[in-house]
Amino acid sequence: MAVPTASPLFLREAEIRRGVELLYFGYSHLTRSIDEGLAAQGLGRAHHRAIYFVARQPDITVGELIALLAITKQSLGRVLTDLTERGLIETRPGREDRRQRLLRLTAEGAQLEAELFDALREKMTAAYSSAGQAAVGGFWAVLEGLIPADERKRVSDLGGK
Repeated sequence: MAVPTASPLFLREAEIRRGVELLYFGYSHLTRSIDEGLAAQGLGRAHHRAIYFVARQPDITVGELIALLAITKQSLGRVLTDLTERGLIETRPGREDRRQRLLRLTAEGAQLEAELFDALREKMTAAYSSAGQAAVGGFWAVLEGLIPADERKRVSDLGGK
């Protein structure tokens, strides 16, 4: 499939709207690929986000996960309670500050995360292969441009894990 190129007038409203729509529908179809697996566990996308980032950063603190996901403590609390009760996430006290709660996936949680990631990997691999290396780099650059500068380090730090 030939990769469409952007118009030389790529900053016009029509091109911006096309980008927003492609981002919305692309993400929607990507996440639908895991919805069935989550539903079979009685879980939703908020649970998946927590599982995914705890897998990427074992022993992340609750506060760090709240900041990473940009959600409230109350919202994350409900999700973590569900995941802990289901035996997917375990908590332990912090090494220096015993009041901190460090989060880590259990073996069952790691297995679920791997299964869900396989579905995401399949979709992303197909899309990357179709678009080609240069387009993938451009796609990453656009997405990074959407992240505020003061949050980019937090996101780039995930890449090393």
